[in-house]
Amino acid sequence: MADAKSVVVTGSFDDFRSRHVRLLEEASKFGDVHVLLWSDETLRALEGHPPKFPQQERLYLLQTDRYIKDVRLVTGQVDRDSIPWVSGINPEIWVVEEESNNPRKRAYCELHGTEYHVLKRDDLKGFPVLPGVPRRERSSRKRVIVTGCFDWFHSGHVRFFEEVSGLGDLYVVVGHDANLRLLKGEGHPKFPQEERRYMVQSVRYVKQALISTGEGWMDAEPEIGVIRPDIYAVNEDGDVPEKRAFCQEHGIEYLVLERIPKEGLPPRQSTNLRGF
Repeated sequence: MADAKSVVVTGSFDDFRSRHVRLLEEASKFGDVHVLLWSDETLRALEGHPPKFPQQERLYLLQTDRYIKDVRLVTGQVDRDSIPWVSGINPEIWVVEEESNNPRKRAYCELHGTEYHVLKRDDLKGFPVLPGVPRRERSSRKRVIVTGCFDWFHSGHVRFFEEVSGLGDLYVVVGHDANLRLLKGEGHPKFPQEERRYMVQSVRYVKQALISTGEGWMDAEPEIGVIRPDIYAVNEDGDVPEKRAFCQEHGIEYLVLERIPKEGLPPRQSTNLRGF
């Protein structure tokens, strides 16, 4: 959008989940989204407690979200019912969730000539799906596939996608609920397959996210038949003989990557974050 309006969303975005992504996706329909992210210091002053996740990790997750144009870190003391001044950003629209809507925010926008949009709970329901897998001939880049649970989505997943996307167009197949219960037992997954797929596809490094339809360690076999990848990438935790054998049989390059967090960020694992 050449003449897209400047849309501002403010907040801490702590414990980044699907409700945050839905807010950002809907906000992006009004124009280019600029997130004004509260720093650790600012969050403590406003909320009275430290964040669960440090500002650098929250910043990274937002910067890799496909619905955001840019993210600015807000430091110092701010008023949660006004838009902090940030150099280079001229807010035309302020988008807020229904839970944070109040007369003070609306009055601020009226005073400053800023459009004010409140997204209701019903506006943020569901998990929209990106368009389907394009035909093979539409891209000369290699196709890379990644499979997994991606249950408690975190910065480690995003970093893995970032690395793998450097090899070609990245397709991610998310394990369906019944198969995860089969492999991991009752209580898994924490989040339903549609929500897990939605979180994966919100990452700008991902070309397409699908839900598996097979069973066992190779539950993504039907989707692999459609995508026809050149490379199957896994991290060390996902390296199993069944995947190696499948790739050898079908002439797919099998690549195992070491689990290394983004520089400056703590290592994350879904298992350790359940209930965090």
